[in-house]
Amino acid sequence: MAITQWPDTERPRERLLKYGPKSLTDAELVAIFLRTGCVGLSAVDVARQLLSRFGGLHQLLDAGMEQFCQQQGIGPTKYVQLQAVRELGLRLQQQELETLTNLDTSTKVGTYLQCQIGHYQREVFCVLLLDNQHRLLELMELFQGTIDSASVHPREVVKLALAKNAAAVILAHNHPSGVAEPSASDRLITQALVDALALVDIRILDHVVVGRHEWVSFADRGFM
Repeated sequence: MAITQWPDTERPRERLLKYGPKSLTDAELVAIFLRTGCVGLSAVDVARQLLSRFGGLHQLLDAGMEQFCQQQGIGPTKYVQLQAVRELGLRLQQQELETLTNLDTSTKVGTYLQCQIGHYQREVFCVLLLDNQHRLLELMELFQGTIDSASVHPREVVKLALAKNAAAVILAHNHPSGVAEPSASDRLITQALVDALALVDIRILDHVVVGRHEWVSFADRGFM
């Protein structure tokens, strides 16, 4: 049955207007953006099937167009609509994070990096350059591809930190697999960079590994 045939008290749009967006389920919110269903399925039915198939809201919004459009009643237009919603959410989060005065806790750093690189499909190695009050001067992406001791060059990190007059740095890289657990190679890279930057009196405060929906702080783990 089409949503237009439902009682007003059950229609997602009408319920949102009356009770607010928090009163709706994930499926109902997705259905509002889908707008229409397909033969035999309402927009809410299609949204439920999508959420079930992908395993949740995060996974649905991270899906590629080819995967997304395999669902009955779904085409590129609906994929574009949901991707626009996803991007707006990321930009809103980014604006909120830009109000941070300093990055003085692992929670602030992890939250910031989750927004910046948590959604990347490729592996990147970043350096957060900080002043002496731990305020962010700049986030720089230095290396891409498989991150190991052969691809991360301490000399480049030292050169950048000196050029930007950084008092301290935080290292970061992502795991596109989604699992943020640090590897043995990650720890070796970190120690090599700690040693290199110590020669120019610049501290590495942390190394944060970012997964799709999680992050791990070396400092919190006692690795620093």
